[in-house]
Amino acid sequence: MRLEANAAYLAEMALARAGASRRFIMALAGPPGAGKSTLSEALVAEFDRRGQGAAIVPMDGFHLDNAVLEARGMLARKGAPFTFDADGYAALLKRLREEQDRDIAVPVFDRSLDLARAGGSIITADHRFLIAEGNYLLLPEAPWAQMAELFDLTVMLAAPLEELRERLVGRWLAQGLSPQDALARAMSNDIPNAELVVKSSVTADLEITSGK
Repeated sequence: MRLEANAAYLAEMALARAGASRRFIMALAGPPGAGKSTLSEALVAEFDRRGQGAAIVPMDGFHLDNAVLEARGMLARKGAPFTFDADGYAALLKRLREEQDRDIAVPVFDRSLDLARAGGSIITADHRFLIAEGNYLLLPEAPWAQMAELFDLTVMLAAPLEELRERLVGRWLAQGLSPQDALARAMSNDIPNAELVVKSSVTADLEITSGK
């Protein structure tokens, strides 16, 4: 299975690069619909099988709240780069690197509620490998570019744009939208965001292809 093979490959690369370091932060970037969350979970399980503590630090926990986006006229573009607190995410990553012996709460996005839950997960000293997972981690422009120095390994999860379109439309169909409305929602926001990630992200240390 490609998913398990990708997880094993990334774990092997991270372990080799980590050496004796107590904390190792991997950036797992990729367009929406590429399967980053699924791969991140498989990677945590793979580290666990190897006796290594690992946890996910999701960029999605830093979605701006719907009320903020609505007040700014940005709600229809939720998920675009400018609808995240990128500076807050960078500050969290810095803290996770510098305060390795402390329990640190991280926000997690609840898709069913469509909002971020503060303190949704706890990173502990036992979590040696952290997977920073999100669409825009490798964009070269501010405020995203400041994160580059925080990553020990960068990974781009790639998928053909046509395949991404099908997956992104499928997400909206699963939420109960009609085929016409699902396509419109995907084309107006999700797909432009995916194209931005594919075209503008800097070259990662590793690029792997999405798949199960």
